[in-house]
Amino acid sequence: MRRVRLASALVASLLSGPGLAARFELPSDGSSVVGARQVVIARYEDTFADLAERFDLGYQEMLDANPGVDAWLPKVGTPIQIPTQFSLPQGPREGVVIDLAALRLYYFPSGTRLVYTYPLGIGREGWASPVGTTRITEKVANPSWFPTPSIRAEHAAEGDPLPSRVRPGPDNPLGPYKIRLGIPAYLIHGSNKKFGIGTRTSHGCFRMYNQDVAEFFANVKVGTKVRIIEGVRVAKAE
Repeated sequence: MRRVRLASALVASLLSGPGLAARFELPSDGSSVVGARQVVIARYEDTFADLAERFDLGYQEMLDANPGVDAWLPKVGTPIQIPTQFSLPQGPREGVVIDLAALRLYYFPSGTRLVYTYPLGIGREGWASPVGTTRITEKVANPSWFPTPSIRAEHAAEGDPLPSRVRPGPDNPLGPYKIRLGIPAYLIHGSNKKFGIGTRTSHGCFRMYNQDVAEFFANVKVGTKVRIIEGVRVAKAE
């Protein structure tokens, strides 16, 4: 097992890095653990949000890995755990698997022994993300956003009225790409609010960092199977 974990760490160091998606070779022995934890020493300007983006992690993952550490002003010199070790979801390792408990998307490209994993923002209380099996039905670059009547009503009640259409650009909540699922009204997309990645903050869709959705958009094909599971939230493997 130790040999497999060391091999996974080597693959991570070769194929991944700050600001890049986590990409790993699948363990040859059937293990469900890929990657390896890292530790960085906090600098004055570090925050969990910044470190999460740098290492392609979600905000909640950083909080879980560093209990008791101030997320917005870690003391200079504090060791910060970077939880870049992941437990693959149960079930077939094919297509796309969205693990709601882990707040992560796993992509298993056909014909390879690779897995890509990305942090996600998912549905908040009252706007739960769906569970089930579907497929990718459409990919759109530079999308417009047409907020639903319920979302417009919610924003209006908060004193933040929305237009019926938000054009492509830096203020578009869908970011630079949207990927439509076969479940009506649900998308995988980028975001103009990267703080929400790795938290339960959306209206049910799946938010990604813009650099992640750009890579995913380029690689995934229309028709790819997508399995959305509840998952089980577990402590990071040692």
